[in-house]
Amino acid sequence: MAYLRFNALDTAQSRQPLAVTAPGDRLTDYYGVHTFSKEVMRALLSPEAYLRIAEAIDTGGRIDRDIADEVANAMKSWAVSKGATHFTHWFQPLTGSTAEKHDSFFDLAGDGKAIEKFKGSALVQQEPDASSFPSGGLRNTFEARGYTGWDPSSPAFLMDNGAGGKTLCIPSVFISYTGEALDYKTPLLKSLAAIDKAATAVCHYFDRNIDKVTPTLGIEQEYFLVDKALFVARPDLVMAGRTVFGHAPARGQQLEDHYFGTIPPRVNAFMVDFEFEALKLGIPVRTRHNEVAPGQFEVAPTFEEVNLAIDHNALLMDLMQKIAEKHGFKVLFHEKPFAGINGSGKHNNWSLGTNTGVNLLGPSSKPKETLRFIAFIVNVVKAVHDHADLLRASIASAGNEHRLGANEAPPAIMSVFLGDTLTKALDDLENKSEISLSKGDNVYYKLGLNRIPSLIRDNTDRNRTSPFAFTGNKFEFRAVGGGANSASTMIVLNTIVADQLIQFRRDLEARLETGEKKELAVVDVLKQYYRASKRILFEGNGYSDEWVAEAEKRGLSNIASTPDALKVYLKPESIELFARLGVMNHAEVEARYEIELEKYIKNVQIESRVMGDLAINHVVSTALKYMNQLATTAKSLVDLDMINEAQPVKAIIRELSARVVVIKKNVEAMIESRKRANNVPDSVEMARLYATEVKDFFEVIRYEVDKLELLIDDDDWPLVKYRELLFVK
Repeated sequence: MAYLRFNALDTAQSRQPLAVTAPGDRLTDYYGVHTFSKEVMRALLSPEAYLRIAEAIDTGGRIDRDIADEVANAMKSWAVSKGATHFTHWFQPLTGSTAEKHDSFFDLAGDGKAIEKFKGSALVQQEPDASSFPSGGLRNTFEARGYTGWDPSSPAFLMDNGAGGKTLCIPSVFISYTGEALDYKTPLLKSLAAIDKAATAVCHYFDRNIDKVTPTLGIEQEYFLVDKALFVARPDLVMAGRTVFGHAPARGQQLEDHYFGTIPPRVNAFMVDFEFEALKLGIPVRTRHNEVAPGQFEVAPTFEEVNLAIDHNALLMDLMQKIAEKHGFKVLFHEKPFAGINGSGKHNNWSLGTNTGVNLLGPSSKPKETLRFIAFIVNVVKAVHDHADLLRASIASAGNEHRLGANEAPPAIMSVFLGDTLTKALDDLENKSEISLSKGDNVYYKLGLNRIPSLIRDNTDRNRTSPFAFTGNKFEFRAVGGGANSASTMIVLNTIVADQLIQFRRDLEARLETGEKKELAVVDVLKQYYRASKRILFEGNGYSDEWVAEAEKRGLSNIASTPDALKVYLKPESIELFARLGVMNHAEVEARYEIELEKYIKNVQIESRVMGDLAINHVVSTALKYMNQLATTAKSLVDLDMINEAQPVKAIIRELSARVVVIKKNVEAMIESRKRANNVPDSVEMARLYATEVKDFFEVIRYEVDKLELLIDDDDWPLVKYRELLFVK
């Protein structure tokens, strides 16, 4: 096997940066050219059709079939003019990746003449096989029918199929024959509608001109790059997306010289290339840089509406993988592909914007706007406090389990960082005594709001250890994993905030009905909310052991295991919450739990099988061969009467032998524990066994294998080493 490693290294070292040519002189010349945008629709549709579809996009209304026919015809003409030969409903099933089934525009007329055809019915709906996608029991294996439905709020786009043509991709929802959601997008859209309605109603207490609230999202995507040849030479990367073995190199990230350093030439060429293609697709990528760990990088876009931002992130991940192949790279989105260095997150920067151009989480120096700002901040904090475990469940996965709580990632404990200034302002608000106001008094002055320090975007430091941090005009949820679909988290966040805003309005209306002055009632309700939820606020080091102890004193949950975290979905209050807001019914919630549990089981199972295979067939076999070489050497030394010189060689043989015995014993025990788990009919118990009994062997086996890496001759070691994988040139 060692020859494969060295051949891969030779291939990797011989690669040179590819030349990349800009699609145009200016970014604005090619931004969105592969997107069926509103501007394109305005040019190709009749004024009536354009107005009706624009209204449907803005309000989520239905699109009549006659309008769909006109849009389909325009979409086909535009796509074909740009080289498209096929179309597909592009959707996001619960596998965690995107899906597409390509159909040709080609058809035969009645006289046998070839024509290009694309009707409104094909635009609005397709029927992929639903039986092969995860359904969590919603569908039987023999029940194949499922439907994809066009989501007009996310623009159609053209994807180069790599074979000289393009495919028209139509973002779509995916539902079962009986109507249950089988994807991420369907409940996401429902959660967006819920928070729009709830937040708009609250806004009316402050500004009657606001008639729509749109959640926005900016997704910072972290990732690793490894050379393709080195990737193929590591079976664990190929099979599991992460390295199950690998001794820490002498130099890792401890010098802190990679972060924001000069981007390696090959990497820069790859970044420039995928950014050009992303911009053509209307993905507003803006930022590129080296991340903390060697071989790790980040790309970040401008904020967009949540649904579009999530579509764009999923599309960007697909695009990066395709472009990486061209540059001889593989992109790793796994949350923890390498031990001992930082893993990858997908920081979700979330805010709320109004149709009047106001960021509801943006501070203001005006008293009335400040009260509105505080109202939304406090309600978000209370929502996170009351549903912290559900938010934790939304980020639970086998990959993220390796990352959460490590030095680069927030802990599994959910907490909120607001910063000293904002926290002090809320403390002052909480601690003010009740005030009786007479007619004509300045209510804002009497409430103490004028004495709140001027709140600006950057009047407090950032806290990179907090899972949910206020960063000036948005909340950054840092705990989402690098390979996750952000929809899971956004569904929960939108839903819990919407529910909390509904409760706020209900509590406020109860006071207003008694004749209490609105501003006083608002402040008093917010005081109660803040007092009830401030225990979740934490300004310090979330990585510290002291915080773990402090969080326990406060009664905050610390759910380390993915199976335990996922159980929160099945709590009656969780099921009732989603149903009450119309986001998911009980069957859909339970199905998602089953799907995520099954994903966890399968991922840990794959890692276990890869670990056993590598340990026995690659590492132990290499160790035995090396021991034989050393034994021959030791015998030769003894024959030459060099007894003392033979002793160190014998000591190495003994250590190798001892470690091989431990590896063999634990691999066999791990296999037996896996067999026991696989024979358990109950998926909950199976997941528990994988999380404890099977996974408990991982570190024991890894420790011994990594020690062997230091003992066995470098020329004989079969696996590409960390020092060779991480330092990309």
